[in-house]
Amino acid sequence: MTERPIALVTGGAQGIGYACGEALADDGARVVLADINAEGVQAAAAKLGRDSLGLACDMGEPAQIAALFERIEAELGPVSILVNNAGIAAPGDFLETSLEQFRKVIDVNLTGSFLALQRAAKTMVAEGIEGAIVNMSSINAQVAIPSIAAYCASKGGIMQLTKATALALAPHNIRVNAVGPGSVDTEMMAGVNANPEAMKMVMSRTPLKRVARPREIGDVVAFLASPKASYITGETIYVDGGRIGMNYTC
Repeated sequence: MTERPIALVTGGAQGIGYACGEALADDGARVVLADINAEGVQAAAAKLGRDSLGLACDMGEPAQIAALFERIEAELGPVSILVNNAGIAAPGDFLETSLEQFRKVIDVNLTGSFLALQRAAKTMVAEGIEGAIVNMSSINAQVAIPSIAAYCASKGGIMQLTKATALALAPHNIRVNAVGPGSVDTEMMAGVNANPEAMKMVMSRTPLKRVARPREIGDVVAFLASPKASYITGETIYVDGGRIGMNYTC
């Protein structure tokens, strides 16, 4: 019987992160969900079942990231699948955005992903694990919204971090890819969902005329983490209902 791979999903208490954990568990992985919301992530792991573990971790704090990996390795073993999903947006007027606010978004979304990716990869290399890493990017790596400049910058960084680390880790048969969602029915989009005019504008730029379900993102993440994607590395797959390809009309 093949040993179950250990999959770590950050930002796993709800939404896309939880859906990624669910999809990976369905594929046979032992899932660890990590989130800044300690109570929420423990409840999420209990809901997911299948020996899943929920651990508290602030991905903006390097010491907590290091401690997270140390605990997982001590209790379960090395991580062979990492999903860097944790992220914040901090919307606001660009001219009023403080350096502290900008740095916080970059620290969680980009620096935290770098640290987790590097830490996971070091163990994979040391243990000879041909692992898979999936970073959560966004269509805002390619397009932009003026009220979330830091978020857009962080996701553009994720796209390039994915490419660079895929090249660095290819000699070790460790694959690094990213998923770039469009509009997804999560708590982050709750304000848009509740505003008919805002939703009308979103749909006008979405050829499939609906938002994605979190599991639709999770399934793409699970595919990229699986042997079915064994020759894919350095790519960002946009799951956006056709939005990026849209010109005038569709």
